[in-house]
Amino acid sequence: MDGKVVQLVQGREKALEAEEPLEMLRRFAAFPEIQVIDLDAAMGRGANSELVRLLAGRAVIRVGGGVRSAERARELIDQKAHKVIVGTAAFGSDGPDERFLASICDAIGKDRVLIALDSKDGRIVVKGWRESTRFIAEDLVRALEPWCSGFLCTYVDREGMLAGTNLEWFRRLRAATDLELTAAGGITTMDEVCALLGMNVHAALGMAIYTGRLSLEALAKLASAS
Repeated sequence: MDGKVVQLVQGREKALEAEEPLEMLRRFAAFPEIQVIDLDAAMGRGANSELVRLLAGRAVIRVGGGVRSAERARELIDQKAHKVIVGTAAFGSDGPDERFLASICDAIGKDRVLIALDSKDGRIVVKGWRESTRFIAEDLVRALEPWCSGFLCTYVDREGMLAGTNLEWFRRLRAATDLELTAAGGITTMDEVCALLGMNVHAALGMAIYTGRLSLEALAKLASAS
């Protein structure tokens, strides 16, 4: 956001600003993939395109935020993003927006697409987690499989709160699909990280790293061993 690495609580209140992006990238060098969300693009107030390009030139990154068209997805790939995360625009009033998702797959290929299944109070939320839908993630995941290579699943109820995550929700999601899953939202302890890895679910970590609750050195050892 505004060219800085930030952490929000439940997508709203900015809880902290971290070190400048290239320094954070240096600290994260031991990890196979970095997740970058362009919050300005997600909120419709510009984009951090040059920063995305800079980070993508130095690491394997997956990028989300404001992907509302095939052109935007193609732009991120042209900026050297490894994968593109699609959220709000993937859903219509009746479920998956298959026409939109087909256009994204035609533009960049299914293997480069991840769909965000962000849930709060049991329902998928969109538009920066500010609007709730009537959809339940576990019920839609199979229908979305033709349009992506995996899912980013955020338990918004605990996002940024350092209060632990909902492992049972991730178990249900894991049972619902064979595609790649990445868990986010409230992951606070090494036990939670290990439990997720034991389910064959990746862990996306933010606040617990930025506040020092989790050791980068210990996480790097875990990543290299898994």
